[in-house]
Amino acid sequence: MPINVPIILTWLRIAMIPLVVGLFYLPSSWMAEPARDTLAAWAFIVAALTDWFDGWLARRWNQTSAFGAFLDPVADKLMVCAALIVLLDLGRVDAFISLIIIGREITISALREWMAKIGASASVAVHRLGKFKTAAQMVAIPCLLYDQPLFGMSSRLLGDILIVIAAVLTVWSMFYYLQRAWPAIREKSQ
Repeated sequence: MPINVPIILTWLRIAMIPLVVGLFYLPSSWMAEPARDTLAAWAFIVAALTDWFDGWLARRWNQTSAFGAFLDPVADKLMVCAALIVLLDLGRVDAFISLIIIGREITISALREWMAKIGASASVAVHRLGKFKTAAQMVAIPCLLYDQPLFGMSSRLLGDILIVIAAVLTVWSMFYYLQRAWPAIREKSQ
């Protein structure tokens, strides 16, 4: 396993997941709700920024690796799924939205693994539709974690709108990847 700054940033993102989740299990006598929500939102934002920054650094410094390509999406999925479960527990996101997003992540991860196994991983390479979905999620989730007025508007409303957009893009991108993989699936299942 290579050790370089981009991979360290990816590991940092994974390490921040217990911090974000753990904040919501602290006794209220330790930290008031607005402070907890603010800290959790900022921790998620920092983790999301490491997602962009580690990829940028890996390309810029020519430190891309197979392990980094594997670990980066795992870190993203863990971070998003953990945050969605916390938001679901807090009643800040709908169960149906959470199921759509988490279900898609599991489905596409399994699809990519299978396509790699049969030597057809290029057909399910990351597409800009998936990047738009990720961007919508990465803005929606901290808005929902924060759950306070932001610049005179409701961060919850903004988060609700963006998480619905993310869910629509989630379904759309899932069908896109399935459509791209379908010829190989049909060929290998006969």
